[in-house]
Amino acid sequence: MATEFKLPEIGENISQGTVTKVLVKIGDTIKKGQNILELETDKAVVEIPSNIEGMVSEVLVQSGKVIKIGQPILRMENSPASTTASSVAPKISTTISAKPETEGVKPSAASTGSGTKPVEIKPIPNGGAVTNMALPALGENLDKGTVTKILVKTGDNVKKGQNILELETDKAVLEVPSPSEGVIKEILIQNGAVIKVSQPIFKMISNSPAVSEPAPEPSPTKPEISKATPTPRPAEEPATVHVGHMPIRKNVAAAPSVRLFARDIGIDIAQVPGTGPGGRISIDDVKKFAKTLNTSRSQTSTNNTIIQQPLPDFSKWGDFRREAMSNVRRKTAQHLSSAWNTVPHVTQCDKADITELEKLRKASSTQHRKLSITSFLIKILAIGLKKFPQFNSSVDMTTNEVIYKDYINVGVAVDTDRGLLVPVLKNVDRLSVIQISDELTAIAERARNRKTSIEELQGGTFTISNLGGIGGSFFTPIVNWPEVAILGVSRGIMEPVYIENQFVPRLMLPLSLSYDHRIIDGADGSRFIRWIVLALEGPSIVEGLSV
Repeated sequence: MATEFKLPEIGENISQGTVTKVLVKIGDTIKKGQNILELETDKAVVEIPSNIEGMVSEVLVQSGKVIKIGQPILRMENSPASTTASSVAPKISTTISAKPETEGVKPSAASTGSGTKPVEIKPIPNGGAVTNMALPALGENLDKGTVTKILVKTGDNVKKGQNILELETDKAVLEVPSPSEGVIKEILIQNGAVIKVSQPIFKMISNSPAVSEPAPEPSPTKPEISKATPTPRPAEEPATVHVGHMPIRKNVAAAPSVRLFARDIGIDIAQVPGTGPGGRISIDDVKKFAKTLNTSRSQTSTNNTIIQQPLPDFSKWGDFRREAMSNVRRKTAQHLSSAWNTVPHVTQCDKADITELEKLRKASSTQHRKLSITSFLIKILAIGLKKFPQFNSSVDMTTNEVIYKDYINVGVAVDTDRGLLVPVLKNVDRLSVIQISDELTAIAERARNRKTSIEELQGGTFTISNLGGIGGSFFTPIVNWPEVAILGVSRGIMEPVYIENQFVPRLMLPLSLSYDHRIIDGADGSRFIRWIVLALEGPSIVEGLSV
């Protein structure tokens, strides 16, 4: 008997998707749970598993086709009573009675299913409690993501720290580790669903006996916190510590309801100054901080706001098509638009004679490790940023301060099939050129394979955009705010250079330095790019340049 497999529900507010790849063909035998289709929605690329078994007799879709929920995808023959099996599959109870009501009664063929084995139900561990596992915090300013892959199934025994989920955020695809351990009792989400931080994702059976837990921190029952004299609390660790010029929040003191309120209105709780005992943050503090932030934004962005003009009717001139932006492309568009409107850009260009550096690069490379010019350039930049600290800073116009960083983290723009990603190499001033090369190869590979973590995309103090592998000469890179400078690198080319009364062939590298004119003057920009040029031209005399 032929059975149709229809596109199942994918996630909240998702009604259709574009087929990117059909993973089966006519004649294939399909197992239940086997992936049969890759589908691109507005939020993610998801794999669609089959909920029936059988042999494919007809494929009803093709790559590039837009299909809707409930639309037939495949026809299968000899499907082994899959609909019956799925409809009568027993559910695991929240608890298992010590003496079932059917004790002493043998199960009949009708109750177990003729010729089939009874479904094995894993018992709840002795004394284990059933709890909801919620999606843990993902990172700074990240409160939701799209499920791309569930890495566990019902009945699995999960260890603390074990990866349980792949989630695509606006910045990257990341693996979510389990915050606790136990047995998966029920999966509350599905591929393609958009889930938020603190949302329940699994029901878990604890591996340890249930014990009484200490009472959670009391949270207010009303949105407003009373301003009456607070009850004395035990001494808490200070909410802020100061390192150099930059205040760093540590162990932020705030009730869960206050944290939730801050997340809901898009405020980073770690930036809010608390007025309570020990720097404790109240909802009033969050509201006051949000009001100040909005006021400053309205004052500084009045003349910078881009008014989106309506597009013309393109059908007047011919056929056209629309494609939804990927998450990465949408985030890139938003971030670069904001950076362009925030930072008054200046771009300064120069060329470096890297003939001698190219000889050093080839001499330092081996059969198993090929060093790149970028690796040397990152090391040279790390040395230069210590000599020119204003290029390793950020501008805070709300307080009229410059934030100088004592660490040097260089972001490297990577071209991927999803758009531009900028993973960050941390503390490059402490690394050799070979170590930088190894790190650079690893992060670029992870970026292209969608394995970049959120942490790898944060914390940059300077960015390099290298288009040398593609070609071209000079370009004007956009500063990756809140950084204040970015270096664009183009393809090196042999050119005749006049040296000692004659023209000689030299390998010349075009450089484009964009910087924030609010903190960096033209003279400073010129000094910095000339220092980089001279360091590239004479690597042997640069102090601290170790291969």
